[in-house]
Amino acid sequence: MAKSHIQNTIRKYRFLNGEMTQQELADRVNVTRQTIIAIESGKYSPSLELAFRIATVFAVPLEEVFTFHPEKEIKNKKAE
Repeated sequence: MAKSHIQNTIRKYRFLNGEMTQQELADRVNVTRQTIIAIESGKYSPSLELAFRIATVFAVPLEEVFTFHPEKEIKNKKAE
């Protein structure tokens, strides 16, 4: 399974929000801590709704927390 092309700054925003734990964030967006761990490490891409809920917790635009890098996918297809 390929790694996600979606990168995030969740750890940064948890730090900036009083060292919020992964569990605290999970509770606020109604998912498990394991889900937050997987998203934060890039092993899982959140649904659009969950991405918006996470950004809302940090009171920042979605693009501040998540970025998409399609050029990685394009490069991989050209190499085939």
